[in-house]
Amino acid sequence: MARSRAKDYDDKRLSMLHRSAELFAASGYVGTSMNTIADACGVSKALLYHYYPDKEAILFDLLSSHLEKLVAAVRKASASAGDPVERFRAIVATLLELYRHADAEHQVQISSLKLLPKDKQQPLLASERILVGIMSDALAAAVPAAKQKRVLKPLTMSVFGMLNWHYMWFREGGPMTRAEYAGFVAQLVLAGAEEAAVIRPRGKAKPAGRSRQPALL
Repeated sequence: MARSRAKDYDDKRLSMLHRSAELFAASGYVGTSMNTIADACGVSKALLYHYYPDKEAILFDLLSSHLEKLVAAVRKASASAGDPVERFRAIVATLLELYRHADAEHQVQISSLKLLPKDKQQPLLASERILVGIMSDALAAAVPAAKQKRVLKPLTMSVFGMLNWHYMWFREGGPMTRAEYAGFVAQLVLAGAEEAAVIRPRGKAKPAGRSRQPALL
């Protein structure tokens, strides 16, 4: 007879995943053992193995859970805003808010996803592509000049760069709140994207009397 799950199984699982993410972020995936995870979670190694057969399963589940949460929330934000500009702003604000208590998960996503076997990487990479696609579509609608192929991808990834690496410097209680920084990023992109989207072909001389516009690629 199969062992039944405790009522708090999912809560314990999520707590283990978050603690594991903190350990992976601090010491690296390779440098963290199942013993270390069990000790940090305050559980026996036997109980940890009841949840996960190995460290690889923990890494996959924490990244899968993290990305599923991001995709669901960003889809909801995208669908709730009718105006293209507000849609873009909503997506930026939603992502930054979701990162509030997920710095460790995000660091692990950046550093350790590639350490999983290829077959386990694929569904995670598919989720990342969904996020990029939603952001790209929102930018194309909010900034029509950015629809051209040479511009849209660099612009999309630049937005993710501002959001995804904010944990390196952003501190709660600093000069900007999280919501203010989300608005700052959105306004920075909206205010400059139209002009930045005007990219001259390589080697073409700049028009006389105009300042040089740096190329994105």
